[in-house]
Amino acid sequence: MSEFVIGIDLGTSAVKALLVGKDGRIAAEASREYPLSSPRPGWSEQRPEDWVEATLSALGELSAAPGLPQGWTVEGISFSGQMHGLVLLGDELQPLRPAILWNDTRTTAECREIERALGTRLLDITRNPALEGFTLPKLLWVRKHEPETFAQGRVFVLPKDYVRLRLTGELHMDLSDAAGTLLLDVPNRRWSQEVLAALDLGAELCPPLVESTAQTGTLLPELAERTDLAGPLRVFAGGADNACGAIGAGILQEGEALCSIGTSGVLLSYEGEQDRDYGGRVHFFNHGAPGAFYSMGVTLGAGYSMSWFKRLMGGLDYAELLAGTGDLPPGSGGLLFAPYLAGERTPYADADIRGSFIGLDGGHRREHLARAVMEGITFSLNDTLTIYREAGRDIRSIVSIGGGAKNPDWLQIQADLFGLPVTALENEQGPGLGAAMLAAAGCGWFPDLASCAAAFVRRGRTYEPQPEAAAAYRELYPLYRQVYEATRSLSAGLGRFREGLAQG
Repeated sequence: MSEFVIGIDLGTSAVKALLVGKDGRIAAEASREYPLSSPRPGWSEQRPEDWVEATLSALGELSAAPGLPQGWTVEGISFSGQMHGLVLLGDELQPLRPAILWNDTRTTAECREIERALGTRLLDITRNPALEGFTLPKLLWVRKHEPETFAQGRVFVLPKDYVRLRLTGELHMDLSDAAGTLLLDVPNRRWSQEVLAALDLGAELCPPLVESTAQTGTLLPELAERTDLAGPLRVFAGGADNACGAIGAGILQEGEALCSIGTSGVLLSYEGEQDRDYGGRVHFFNHGAPGAFYSMGVTLGAGYSMSWFKRLMGGLDYAELLAGTGDLPPGSGGLLFAPYLAGERTPYADADIRGSFIGLDGGHRREHLARAVMEGITFSLNDTLTIYREAGRDIRSIVSIGGGAKNPDWLQIQADLFGLPVTALENEQGPGLGAAMLAAAGCGWFPDLASCAAAFVRRGRTYEPQPEAAAAYRELYPLYRQVYEATRSLSAGLGRFREGLAQG
């Protein structure tokens, strides 16, 4: 009999489901898209029911996948999910309004309210500053602007938690996702009564907490029948998308970091100590690995910058767009790109800063600009690595996933600029694979996630730093660091002229 687990990754634009065997190989996959609503500028919302229907549809496609062995069974399901989104539930555990997503920016006033109420205690407790993307400001916004809706609220959950609730009938939130709410005492792994009291919120709003590998029910019989998945099928809590991305890349020990370039970019490091304090310069969250933590910095305009440049160049495919970039030396012919097209998160937390090319010359060609974009994104991610080094962290190697791992020239740029070996994955599946690994560990296939990673995660080629190129980037990086301060006031002054600008 062939046994499988399913990893479900609930993203911002689509859900992806993976059917994974005991050898870590993907037997089938399915995805479904769903709409995103922006009823006002800066707002970002989705219907939670769209997530549920898309997930059930994807599960049904998995069960009907061709080529599966006779008598195959699924032992467990787990989840990865977009962080921070607010799903406010009423008495019947039904959503009272559309979910407010991680990329919604309406809550600046509420962030200032949190800072006034808690001061430096916020960082002491939650290890993260008050930012618009987090869940607590969204709760306060609903209380202020939709008081009747808030009064009906009985509990809040995050996006994947709502999908799991609908699949099992059981209400839980895992620690790795709870860490992104600004309501969790991160080092002590519990809801913070101090934060709740300071903002006059009731503890009953917070759901029960569990580890990412904890079983949180079984698939409801009617849904098992609808998706043609035989039960009882065990369902496990799962984790935040970045925690699951780290698990799926095997980032499960000190000294390793993950570079992930999607729409935004992340430089993430495993943390074994709960007391490490970066003073809010990077995020610090509970890991999906029991008892562990991870820290990370975020570049808002990573892959977004590359897709913008692709669109600007008339929609060339990526092979054409990046052709010739590997033949150029570091520095792109004296050209720097600051990838602040959507503001920046780490290390500046500045929603108003905007991007720039610095050093444009009449001799620059498409390949110079393309390489500058790759370098600029990598420089921005290097800001986080610099914070780690300044804190005395010994980061020895990096695993690269996402768009930045699909191009060998970009992987070499990362190795040269970071000054560290950079490894790509042979079987990159991102957070979905991490979710499947949580199910595999929960089912007892492996004694721990590290053993699971040894079987599931397959690392490919490693790119070593080239001494001359690495030396050049050590000269260029301080110049890049000057761009933010040099353009900050310019960006602010130009801000009012951007009103009505369509976002691609």
